[in-house]
Amino acid sequence: MKISDIGRPKGANRPKKRRGRGSGSGHGKTSCKGHKGLLSRSGGHGGPRLGFEGGQMPLIRRIPKRGFTNEFKKFYQIVNLGSLSMFEENAVVSPAELFGANLINSSEREVKVLGAGELTKPLTIKAHRFSKSALEKIKKTGGKAEILQK
Repeated sequence: MKISDIGRPKGANRPKKRRGRGSGSGHGKTSCKGHKGLLSRSGGHGGPRLGFEGGQMPLIRRIPKRGFTNEFKKFYQIVNLGSLSMFEENAVVSPAELFGANLINSSEREVKVLGAGELTKPLTIKAHRFSKSALEKIKKTGGKAEILQK
């Protein structure tokens, strides 16, 4: 026996069901869809919508709703003063420089400087927000804090 002698097994190629072609076809009248109901309708092939429970009050509507999400909340990129020691003395540190030093993920989003760590040299730091402790430490070293407008 050779590989060319092997054919498809019997019944492997079945003819396509021809639905809705009269009662003589064996698939007439309801076209294999049964009677009534969502799955017998056009467009009902995907089943009921997500979360549908057969007319019972869905879980998402049964459980109480709590809390509030503020859609206007601002998310700042955080930079600690201790991580700014890599810059040279009297350097101007803006979001572009912070992005170049891999301290923030994007130079487009707003930056907030926090007072964690120590600042040992005077720097001019440009950011959108500063914490009180960060402002005090920057002024103590003789540096400047400039607030950027978005």
